[in-house]
Amino acid sequence: MNRAFLIVLDSVGIGGGPDADRFFSGGVPDTGSNTLGHIAQACAEGRAEQGRSGPLHMPALDGLGLGAALKLASGFSAPGLGARPKGRWGAATEVSPGKDTPSGHWELAGVPVPWNWTYFPETVPTFPEPLVAEICARAGVADILGNCHASGTAIIDALGAEHLRSGWPICYTSADSVLQIAAHETAFGLDRLIALCRDLAPTVHGMKVGRVIARPFVGEPGSFQRTANRRDFAIAPPAPTLLDQVQAAGRVTHAIGKIGDIFSHRGISHLHKGPDDAALFDHLDRLVEFAEPGSLTFANFVEFDSFYGHRRDVSGYARALEWFDARVAALLPRLRPGDMALFTADHGNDPTWVGTEHTRERVPVLIAGQGAGELGLCAFTDVAAQVAAHLGVTA
Repeated sequence: MNRAFLIVLDSVGIGGGPDADRFFSGGVPDTGSNTLGHIAQACAEGRAEQGRSGPLHMPALDGLGLGAALKLASGFSAPGLGARPKGRWGAATEVSPGKDTPSGHWELAGVPVPWNWTYFPETVPTFPEPLVAEICARAGVADILGNCHASGTAIIDALGAEHLRSGWPICYTSADSVLQIAAHETAFGLDRLIALCRDLAPTVHGMKVGRVIARPFVGEPGSFQRTANRRDFAIAPPAPTLLDQVQAAGRVTHAIGKIGDIFSHRGISHLHKGPDDAALFDHLDRLVEFAEPGSLTFANFVEFDSFYGHRRDVSGYARALEWFDARVAALLPRLRPGDMALFTADHGNDPTWVGTEHTRERVPVLIAGQGAGELGLCAFTDVAAQVAAHLGVTA
């Protein structure tokens, strides 16, 4: 029985979003944003030299068709990405009315989002008073800290000491449809934080806000650090996804990284988490060796987005891409006959762009184990269809 590995490089867009003019980052339309293309250009021009040097070097994924997909999506010929494809390759376009993580992943799994997400306004305070009152009541506190748009690490640095003094949770949002709550694992309590976010989720989901995220941290003022105990409470997909369909067919499904959180832990047989992308890739390596016949492994690698895209760190993003490509190069020869490894992304996050937000872009679709050839421009939902067909299940 064939196996499938669906691998999402979070935020590695390739430009060309046909509706990018309807989406904004830092108040500027996303028209012309191109995560991979602009990183490659910066590398070739010597503007991404911190911890690495020279043109962007991604021979494994480029060999599957990464550079070709980039050119197809946006007309951009990237320096260093010009290999003749040896895999199946194309570029996918999203139709969901958002450029966030759940929208992209759900649509890749066959379910476009049928509603408009709610985003909190860029005001201070940002959260409506009834929601703040419920947070306070459930947490047993008099008030909250933050109540604004913020970077998670920055707001913890700014308000962590006050949080320790007052016991009030730090509540903030971003350009995504999300409520994030940060609290100290020891002083506030990890179990208490997770229970707070879990209990708030039905209210927040009823507002069509996509996720409530628990953001625990440790340390003392001046040395706070977020931990790997993050928990996402995401609104459930509105219809059965690829994961549900594979599991309903009696197959095993493996979720690596935050896939479980994104899909509300629906359709998942086994969850594999870790403190960083290196540990997550170790899980992927192990599953290539041991995953069951007929199984689906669905993986998300988030650090491209969370560490480098939002922080507009071009050198860091390039380093992460090159590290990932080296791991892919070691993985591909270990695929079994009948295996499919499909590499894609969920949206863009151009680190050369204005603002700190995701960017509306097409994404690559690169397939190893299925011969060579162009897939052309396709839909996000075609990714689910490709995987379902390979596994012989009904999509």
